[in-house]
Amino acid sequence: MDTKSILDFLLKAGIQVGIKILGAIIVYLVGRWLISFAVGLLSKSLNFQKVDQTIIRYVSNIVSVTANIALVIAVLGYFGVETTSFAALFAAAGIAIGAAWSGLLANFAAGAFIIVLAPYKVGDFITAGGVTGTVKEIGLFVTTIETPDNVMTFVGNNKIFADNIQNYSTNAYRRVELTAQLNGSVDHNDAIARLKDGLSKIPNVLAEPAPSVEILDFNFAGPVLAVRPFTNNANYWQVYFDTNRLIRESFGAAGYPAPAPQYAIRNIT
Repeated sequence: MDTKSILDFLLKAGIQVGIKILGAIIVYLVGRWLISFAVGLLSKSLNFQKVDQTIIRYVSNIVSVTANIALVIAVLGYFGVETTSFAALFAAAGIAIGAAWSGLLANFAAGAFIIVLAPYKVGDFITAGGVTGTVKEIGLFVTTIETPDNVMTFVGNNKIFADNIQNYSTNAYRRVELTAQLNGSVDHNDAIARLKDGLSKIPNVLAEPAPSVEILDFNFAGPVLAVRPFTNNANYWQVYFDTNRLIRESFGAAGYPAPAPQYAIRNIT
């Protein structure tokens, strides 16, 4: 075979490979666009049917991952790779990876149970997996929680599902729990009356259930009052801080002496 024939062969082979590569790129880009379009259409359809946002995001993630895997297999098939063999290899690899990454599969399974049982949803304020904050997304493997100090935290679904979950958004209102230390010489009835009157004037404190102010405990300084107003979830921290301010200002205005431990010392001779 002379040089010219070799060059012609290489040129034809290069053109064929180039066309295949270009075709694969086009197939991949078009496939990605179709996947994005389909997922967006699915999300809009579910939104139109007023499906919960948590379920919409979870289903969209599953559809997107599955479709992208199918797209990769299709591109490989375009290059002449035996897709059935590849699918079998992929399944075998999945089993091997699953055995090695059992924790990842546990997170996936826990995410499915969270979606079905719905102990919380996107937008709820929760404590789960040792993290407190607002749920931003329930993913395939992790739940995204934004903490009150504006830190985005990703918690494994299995860690959440295996632990206690506190959902502060489920009930319509919540009780603020504070304490107020009194000096032993202070009339506790007067202090209770002042706090109850002040609590009724704090914005967003509920009239029903009524705020509770009672003696909780005693120590060397004097009685300890439990101060417990009720408020809607959205106003919890505002009421918390306002109640603390009320305790300080009302006791100061009444001229109560500062609490201090009191001891009786007897000299026995």
